[in-house]
Amino acid sequence: MMSVLKRGNSKYWYIQFQINGKTFIRSSKTTDKRIAERMEREWRVQIHAQEMLGDKETIKFRDILDLYAHSKSGLRSLRTLKSDKQLICRYFPVDKCLHEITTHDIDRFVQTRLKEGKAYSTIRLSIHVIRATWKYGKKLGYKTSDIEFPSLPVTKHRLRYLSLEEERRLLRELDPRRDIDFYPQYSERSESAKQQMWDNYDLVVLLLDTGARYSEIATIEWTSINLKERTIRLWRSKVSNESVLYMSDRVYQVLCHRHNSRSSDFVFTNKNGGPRNHATIAIRKAFKRCGFTDVTVHTLRHTFASRLIQNGMSVYEVKEMLGHTDIKTTLRYAHLENSKVSSKARDIINTINQDRGRPVLRVI
Repeated sequence: MMSVLKRGNSKYWYIQFQINGKTFIRSSKTTDKRIAERMEREWRVQIHAQEMLGDKETIKFRDILDLYAHSKSGLRSLRTLKSDKQLICRYFPVDKCLHEITTHDIDRFVQTRLKEGKAYSTIRLSIHVIRATWKYGKKLGYKTSDIEFPSLPVTKHRLRYLSLEEERRLLRELDPRRDIDFYPQYSERSESAKQQMWDNYDLVVLLLDTGARYSEIATIEWTSINLKERTIRLWRSKVSNESVLYMSDRVYQVLCHRHNSRSSDFVFTNKNGGPRNHATIAIRKAFKRCGFTDVTVHTLRHTFASRLIQNGMSVYEVKEMLGHTDIKTTLRYAHLENSKVSSKARDIINTINQDRGRPVLRVI
């Protein structure tokens, strides 16, 4: 097995080897292979001695954070991770060695972010990256301290989903044929402008009727679409599983129309014919025109799940439709199911009472 190798698009040589079943990896920070090989020999001797003597190598938190981020190369979450990394470098003592990081450093990070008015849900994302980096360093054999990571409270909000009337308003605001102030009539608009507007409209229809995450639909390929069987083979990268969804009638109509005019391997494309990726400005503007101040693109997923629950599907069935790996995630909709159960109980009691005969009403 080669101990000096190139990784991804990096111009530097990386050193990688195993000792006692543990994998050690780091960048040589050099483009000269001979220098990297010499560094590899020196590091291997050092690690071997450390393993035999029980004294582990130290590394700065900043450096292990870089290595952790590099290990995620090629994943769609990398862009978010890079953003979290910049924030952590700003607020966290990254120049400390990994084994010098304390629980107090974690708590101070949380308190600083809270004082800035950040929500626990936002802070939790950063803590997740810090914890993952710490675990990664431990896995690679670096010296680590014992840290007690905080359990941040989950802020509960009223579950937001669209009513049928709100959905109709949203689709009217996205309708490419609608009249727009200071904008040409539909027949006079450029083909590219029409296509962009239809993309937004069609995308929202698919999100409403599949409950998929935005990224799952925005990057879907035609190879995942079976119009004959009316199915969508949906790869869920967030949880690394695949679902087969049956199309609603309007999803089928949308995909048939798009299939007839397709010019790319992707159902929704960017200007270069690649996957659309994250482009939600026009959709968010439609929310604003509708007066929806508390709605995001993810609300469309909540809308799908809520309607299923309200019309008789169980939480466990909805879990499968949403592609959740943990039922706890789906339980946010449990109160809707409980409400449905309560109404069923009322109907049962009413039926029983009717079978008993006309009730005697007391006049007070």
